[in-house]
Amino acid sequence: MKKYFLAFSLIFFSSMLRAASILLPMDEVQKDHLKSYGIAYWVLRNGESIDWLLNYRGGSFMTKYSKQIEDECKIRGVSYEVVADAKVNAILSEVSDPSVNMDVVKLEKAPKMAVYSPKNKLPWDDAVTLVLKYAEIPYDVVYDEEVIKGDLQKYDWLHLHHEDFTGQYSKFYGSFRFQPWYQDDVKAQEATARRLGFKKVSQMKLSVAQHIHDFCGGGGFLFAMCSGTDTFDIALASAGTDICEAMFDGDPADYRAQGKLDYSQTFAFQNFRLDMNPMSHQFSDIDVTPYRQVERTHDFFTLFDFSAKWDIVPSMLTQNHDKVIKGFMGLTTAYNKSRLKPGVTIMGEMKTQNEARYIHGEYGKGQWTFYGGHDPEDYQHAVGDPPTDLKLHPNSPGYRLILNNVLFPAAKKKKQKT
Repeated sequence: MKKYFLAFSLIFFSSMLRAASILLPMDEVQKDHLKSYGIAYWVLRNGESIDWLLNYRGGSFMTKYSKQIEDECKIRGVSYEVVADAKVNAILSEVSDPSVNMDVVKLEKAPKMAVYSPKNKLPWDDAVTLVLKYAEIPYDVVYDEEVIKGDLQKYDWLHLHHEDFTGQYSKFYGSFRFQPWYQDDVKAQEATARRLGFKKVSQMKLSVAQHIHDFCGGGGFLFAMCSGTDTFDIALASAGTDICEAMFDGDPADYRAQGKLDYSQTFAFQNFRLDMNPMSHQFSDIDVTPYRQVERTHDFFTLFDFSAKWDIVPSMLTQNHDKVIKGFMGLTTAYNKSRLKPGVTIMGEMKTQNEARYIHGEYGKGQWTFYGGHDPEDYQHAVGDPPTDLKLHPNSPGYRLILNNVLFPAAKKKKQKT
């Protein structure tokens, strides 16, 4: 009798697993939120779909059970639950209930990722490449030459971080012009500009920004942080003038440049005033860093609570187990809300300071997200500081916002053409 009971149990258990799913909970029980996104990407890369359960237990993921997925979760240290088919139906019923602020989004195809980053070594890290490596999400590195050559058409998603698209070398001249790394970077940028047929680095960077602008307009997904956000828009707006002083491009800036800015070319910002002082670290009054009066212990921003069933895109981009995020500084820390264009969606803000930290919008067939600050787990990352060890921050809410953007393009059913 025991033999028959054991055989029946094994058959029943095997049948249950075939009908079961794996749930990656994204609430406080998850041991490693960041690597969970890597599991979701791994599932997509292996040809399977995965459901993103918006606002269910912190924005959990669920996919059909397989031993390979379970083993991968164990290897990467990701918390998971094997749920029977009846429980899956109960979860989906709860999420689809019109009276609750939840929804399910099916992710279908792993987006092809590119990170815009210099090939030479510079004394700062990139939060996005740090978290992509930690989550084990593959990406290619592209820079000016690849962008101008047209390589962006190979990708679905592009990241920009700590870049200066105005050609002023991050306005580090005042503090770092005698440093070997700064001088080497200037030489490398000038050599690349000449090789690509440009007289000035600023002209090359403008061309790069315009290619990225077109990539997004054609259906690409753009994610940018720190100075990769405001300098992108400033470069596009100043295409018809010269905002670089002689130490940056060999001739004086146009003293009438402010009046020649074309805000119709920008994604996020308008009516901003340039900071033309070459000794200043500021590019314009888009960034609030110089005049914000916030103590570190009180520096937090709050995520908006969007309707998961009606505002699906911002809901995906704000999935988190915590709605209050620790602030962090950067060359560009936060955005002056009075400089935002109408139609820009503010997804995270510090209301008392009238500053936006996390914003989103559409352009053409594509979409973009800008995130202020340099490193979500390093409050005031300085030039030369060591990179953040994400093993110490596996549940970082600030880094989760980056990874929301990584998975976001997977929800598109058809790959957009650029």
